[in-house]
Amino acid sequence: MLGYKAQQKTFEIGKIKIGGQPGENPPVLIGSIFYHRHKIVEDEKTGKFHKEKAEELIKLQEEFSDKTGIPCMVDIVASTEEAVKKFIDFISECTDSPFLVDSPSAKVKIAGIKHACEIGLKEKVIYNSLIPESKSEEFEAIKESGVESAILLAYKMGVMTSNARVKAIEDLLPKAEAAGITKPLLDTYVIDIPSLSIACRAMLDLKRKFGFPVGCGAHNAVSTWAGLKERLGAEATKSCMVTVNIAPVVLGADFILYGPISECKSIFPAVYTISTSYKFLYKMKEQLIL
Repeated sequence: MLGYKAQQKTFEIGKIKIGGQPGENPPVLIGSIFYHRHKIVEDEKTGKFHKEKAEELIKLQEEFSDKTGIPCMVDIVASTEEAVKKFIDFISECTDSPFLVDSPSAKVKIAGIKHACEIGLKEKVIYNSLIPESKSEEFEAIKESGVESAILLAYKMGVMTSNARVKAIEDLLPKAEAAGITKPLLDTYVIDIPSLSIACRAMLDLKRKFGFPVGCGAHNAVSTWAGLKERLGAEATKSCMVTVNIAPVVLGADFILYGPISECKSIFPAVYTISTSYKFLYKMKEQLIL
């Protein structure tokens, strides 16, 4: 287990603490809902969805969060402005957990954070995500809204190495801070299996350099793995999904976007196992200091 000479920041988002020295606070697990082709979504454009099934998934994640003591958040994925407002309204009524506003469209994300702030949820909302090439209107909208937290994604065209990921964050941080982001969460960008180890290395470098909470969307390593089922069998998908989500936690990740929220049944117990062990190492001050 690793520790850092550099001061490590701990942020409070909603009622959840995130960051600090590895083992100081449990990693936060973030499940995605309403994503493209999610079966509970009946119409992606209008935001029509099966409310009972959605609530079951939210409560299931909270149940495993309560059982394990691992904090949780919800990643709301939407494709239209109409849909994102409906999703946010539902999530805010269903849970007290903080939530991420996520979409391929900047307009949708902007509409989402504006709506969240209008209904009094500014302290719970996280913008997902910003990259160095994000347009100025995104930064302006965040500044106007007063949102304090955002996922800063270490993505840049041609980014492959861990050093390039660190450089992407170095370029992005001043822009985010100028927009009023005081609680940045650094995502080291996983897109496939080869990038997982590089993203994990970048986490170590970024915690050592900045001390901000770090993590990644580790599930991308499996979701983009073509031919996995054909080569290794259907059951392999589950074990691989658990493995890729644990790998960053072993190296001290502060948060994990673990994929579909329904996977909480597998991911929370696995992360709990590692987190429980490392908590005692932290208390005994037996860490390897970087």
